[in-house]
Amino acid sequence: MMGFGLSIEPQLWALLFAMVRVGAAFVAAPIFSAVSVPLPARIGLTGAIGVLVLGTTNITPPAEIFALSTFLAVAAEALIGLAIGFILQIAFSAPMIASEVIGMSMGLGFANAVDPNSGTSTPALGQFLSLLLTLLFLAVDGHLVLVDLIVRSYAAMPPGEWVAPERLMGIAMFGGYAFLAGLLLALPVGFLLLCLNVVVGMLSRAAPALNLFAVGLPASLAVGVVAILLALPAMGDYLLVIIRTALDTAPKLVFG
Repeated sequence: MMGFGLSIEPQLWALLFAMVRVGAAFVAAPIFSAVSVPLPARIGLTGAIGVLVLGTTNITPPAEIFALSTFLAVAAEALIGLAIGFILQIAFSAPMIASEVIGMSMGLGFANAVDPNSGTSTPALGQFLSLLLTLLFLAVDGHLVLVDLIVRSYAAMPPGEWVAPERLMGIAMFGGYAFLAGLLLALPVGFLLLCLNVVVGMLSRAAPALNLFAVGLPASLAVGVVAILLALPAMGDYLLVIIRTALDTAPKLVFG
């Protein structure tokens, strides 16, 4: 019985060490980091992927558990996982930026809802776009691609390696893609609402006594809803582009 316990302990330590990178990626990655995902389910999924990693990759954990070198190795593993998940989280922020642009133009800037994933107050239109992006992410097997990316990361960056500072800078600069993607996502609807605001401004100059709040707000809401309905297929196609860009950029920025 004593020999059996000694043989199990190194394997358990190797599994826990492999779970660090996977768990860190799930903490930062969208969908997996949602509050609605129970913690036991997240831990169980991390352990299952850790077993897969041990079966496909030769991982040698640090010999001493309570040592400074072990702490640095665990920190490096957590940093790699957080970097992978953070890149996807940046791409998932694009719908929120697009909803801010569209909502302020439509007059829906006051319409907020509590996001069940983060627990914060977000625009109602952003909830709709984020839900659409999540469904498309699952439809194209983005979650499986993420798991495959995490498993392949052990071959590209074996345990003990750190993310280079220039790669961290590249990840930080990738944050600008969220604003670019958000503005491009809101471009069809935003352009129509801009034209409407120009027309309303011309009417206000022609008839100064016209009540803009009584005419402009209902017109903005009506045109905005119709514009979203018409532009939804194009917005869905661009959401797929955002997903593919995030999945393609993550290994390039983290592994080089």
